[in-house]
Amino acid sequence: MSGMRSTTLRTSSPRTTWARPVALLLAAALAACGTPPPASTTAPPAAQPTLKIGIALGGGAAKGFAHIGVIKMLEANGLAPAVVAGTSAGSVVGALYASGMNAFELQEKAVALDEARIRDLQLSSGGLLLGQKLEDYVNEQVRRLPLDRLAKPFAAVATRLEDGERTVFSRGNTGQAVRASSSVPGVFQPVTIGKFHYVDGGVVSPVPVDAARQLGADLVIAVDISNKARGQAPAGMLGTLGQSIAIMGQKAGQAELARADVVVRPQVLDIGAADFTQRASAILEGEKAALAAMPQIRARIAQLQAAREEATRLAQRQAAEAQHQACLEQRSRLQKLAGMAGLEGGCPAP
Repeated sequence: MSGMRSTTLRTSSPRTTWARPVALLLAAALAACGTPPPASTTAPPAAQPTLKIGIALGGGAAKGFAHIGVIKMLEANGLAPAVVAGTSAGSVVGALYASGMNAFELQEKAVALDEARIRDLQLSSGGLLLGQKLEDYVNEQVRRLPLDRLAKPFAAVATRLEDGERTVFSRGNTGQAVRASSSVPGVFQPVTIGKFHYVDGGVVSPVPVDAARQLGADLVIAVDISNKARGQAPAGMLGTLGQSIAIMGQKAGQAELARADVVVRPQVLDIGAADFTQRASAILEGEKAALAAMPQIRARIAQLQAAREEATRLAQRQAAEAQHQACLEQRSRLQKLAGMAGLEGGCPAP
């Protein structure tokens, strides 16, 4: 008939007619249940923290200027150490670096250094030098800040004279700790701190790798400038004493060096222990050695970062599986039925 709209009736299949009420019933029952199962969605991966690089600066008297060259190359390649540990000459360079100086400022200090500022001759049965001038010089350079207030975490390693115990100074008077770490037996008088006396840390820890680890380093670069016995007698009293200390700490030093991630060895063995005139050569040798070690350093960083990322992924996977299991255990009967029916009451697999 004209003017009338035709209406089309839609019919549902028997299967659809049956399933819809059941689904609505289950959904209503789930809404009436108590606490729903915990969500089992996995959180996005957290950003990976940067590896904390530590540097362990070994003892070696005037050879210690090589440490400045190593630090220069690390900074130039964007790998400035975050924590610093030093023994003997390494503690002097380390303290100044940890105070906030960069490598070029360290080099300026080295070039301008007058030996008279750190040598105070005082004849004594304990040693030729008192060491007070060295303590004062270091404290002046670090603006009299104590160890625990330096810009970077720093530790100086010394040897306790009473029992030969390795002692790590990370709090207290910075200059005094460096003086203790640098007190070569027979040259410097032992340093009294509290009720104990301390001498050069090279006796027990020529390159303080373990101290750098204790400061929280993820990767430790060790700089070894110690004397090695090469079948010939060293020249002068300081050379003899230096080599004697190196021999005493050789076995312990080798074991500790093995715990470093990378060992840098500047070619400074021909520089005399008291030869401050070759400071520029020592710095240059440090630069060359660090540059040569750069591929090894970068490879080790990549290896540690990959291991850290894998550990993070494993932890996230384990957390997701635990969350999924907890969800399964907390479901009610109706929630389990909903999961079987493919509704939201189930626990998605991790």
